[in-house]
Amino acid sequence: MNKTILILALLSLLVASCSPAATTVSTAEPTVALVEAEATSIPAIDPTATAEPVPSATDAPTDTPTPLTFADVRAYEMRGSFDFFWEQANTDASSAGYGLIRDRYPGSEGIASIASVGFGLTAYLVGIEMDYVTEQEVYERVNGTLDTLLAMERIEGFYYHFVDMDSGERAWSSEISSIDTAILMMGVLSVGEYFGDEIETKAYQIYDTINWPWFIDESRDMFYMAYRPGEGYGGHWDFYAEQLMLYILAAGSDTYPIDETAYYEFTRDVKRYADGEPFIHSWFGSIFTYQFSHAWIDFRDYIDAEGVNWFDNSVAASLAHYNFAVNNDEEYLTLGPNAWGLSACDSPDGYNGLYGAPPSGFDNNSHFIDDTIPPYGAIGSIIFLPEQSQQAMLYYYSLEELHSLYGFVDAFNLSEDWFASDVIGIDKGISLLMLANYQNDLIYRIMMSNVNILNGLSRLQFVIK
Repeated sequence: MNKTILILALLSLLVASCSPAATTVSTAEPTVALVEAEATSIPAIDPTATAEPVPSATDAPTDTPTPLTFADVRAYEMRGSFDFFWEQANTDASSAGYGLIRDRYPGSEGIASIASVGFGLTAYLVGIEMDYVTEQEVYERVNGTLDTLLAMERIEGFYYHFVDMDSGERAWSSEISSIDTAILMMGVLSVGEYFGDEIETKAYQIYDTINWPWFIDESRDMFYMAYRPGEGYGGHWDFYAEQLMLYILAAGSDTYPIDETAYYEFTRDVKRYADGEPFIHSWFGSIFTYQFSHAWIDFRDYIDAEGVNWFDNSVAASLAHYNFAVNNDEEYLTLGPNAWGLSACDSPDGYNGLYGAPPSGFDNNSHFIDDTIPPYGAIGSIIFLPEQSQQAMLYYYSLEELHSLYGFVDAFNLSEDWFASDVIGIDKGISLLMLANYQNDLIYRIMMSNVNILNGLSRLQFVIK
């Protein structure tokens, strides 16, 4: 009898061991699955929690498992984005371009953008706080990078947009750029504020040399966009876009400050999408224009002299983007509730800066759409539309073609069955910094302690609402 029982038990175990393994969720129809998931609540995120570091992108396994939570996707994109800035920087201490960060990868080899450097300097602070790298490692990298910036060619303190990574010299006959210099300065001031001492001293040696009024067209009281030696100035910041940081940096300067005139002079065209809230929109309606300045400056509690709260404005703009994608879900393969945020990015036909959603221009017809979506579009709005952004990130992760060494690739277009091969520094930067702010206000806590940022807001007549 005991023997019989033992045999039956063994047979039972054998059958159990041959049972099929638990079936994983199929990604064959990710949109359907994720739309259904959207009806349920996405797991709440503790903004004070620190995501567990994931292995370095270069050591990541080939097969990336489907994460179960948004926290996993957040960790994947944050670490991948950080690794781009850390690994795609010039680390040759003997090089004149030490610390300069590549514009994109794997394309444009040997070319850095100063905006990528600006995002990267701030990204390094995220790396410290997330335990990706040590504070000492970042200190040494930042210190050398600031030395490079101090030695590079400038005009009235402003930098060339693209530079050679080895020499630090102008590349591609690029322009002296007001906005890209501003992005660089946000990174410079962030590390100065974080480290203090020698780093802060060098940061202000860079920032204090910028002659902000030199870049203003006095006949129109507007910042120019660009300057080329031998050719002169080009373009004006005459419409709302990503340039809010430019006015705040310039107004907050101790050496070459501007007054509030240029800030209040640009056109503030107010429109709405469908039945949504009206907001001040950018010309092409690209979602990055509602994000970039917000990576460093916390506008949540501030209104200007005209009563504008730029945080609320970006919430309304992000919601317009989301609703536009939802309303056009049947017309396009890519656009929908899980893929939204039209913005400048790579496309099947090369880089395109015209992508956007209405309202745009003066006639709501200046934006361009071909079903190309950059993941950073939704990710960069995580502080404005957290639930919708989380849903998009979960969907993006379900598409293996979007995975790369450095998180999500720049863009994709399902209508063309096209996925970008590159990642772009500024797009990785806005994703990382906004995710860090969403997680625990990291960048805001650093930058809103900076006296020059606070002075800039004050001189532009911002007040606590």
